[in-house]
Amino acid sequence: MEERNNLYPIFLKTKELEVLIVGGGYVAEEKLSFLLKSSPDAKVTMVAPFYREETISIAKTGNTTMLNGIYDKDYLEGKHIVIATTDNPEVNMQVYHDCRAQHKLVNVADNPPYCDFYMGGIVTKGNVKVAISTNGKSPTTAKRLRQFFEEVIPEDINQLVQNLNDYRKTIKGNFEEKVQTLNKLTENLIR
Repeated sequence: MEERNNLYPIFLKTKELEVLIVGGGYVAEEKLSFLLKSSPDAKVTMVAPFYREETISIAKTGNTTMLNGIYDKDYLEGKHIVIATTDNPEVNMQVYHDCRAQHKLVNVADNPPYCDFYMGGIVTKGNVKVAISTNGKSPTTAKRLRQFFEEVIPEDINQLVQNLNDYRKTIKGNFEEKVQTLNKLTENLIR
């Protein structure tokens, strides 16, 4: 039987959630950069004994609190999503086990068996956002697909979405009739 991606994609309102990144090195920088690029209003706390200069620079562009220290499970209090990025496997495993015990979503960077979620490729054009996952198998493929979609999704897609949203508000009838009207209107969108 062919392998398949069984992940369920969701779009999180990170402005209303608390994200913790454990670590301050290159991988932490990459995860923070990715998160803030997609969700500039994300609430992020980082904890590490040191931070790269570029990480500090990126953190200043968002709603990011940087704490100096070593990981302790007390840092998990009030957090919803945790990303472990240290170069110490024992610390990353401790973060994972502490998160599992407290029912928090956790991602141990570059270690798929210890991830409740993956941070895939994302294309954003106004209100349109496309997320790409390779089930943790090939981040490079996700990157190439992201580049492809950035090119093929028209720059004016946001105006189309806004126009359809305005039109949707004027349609009379029940839910089923509204869906039918919008389906007919958009059937040529991808041709």
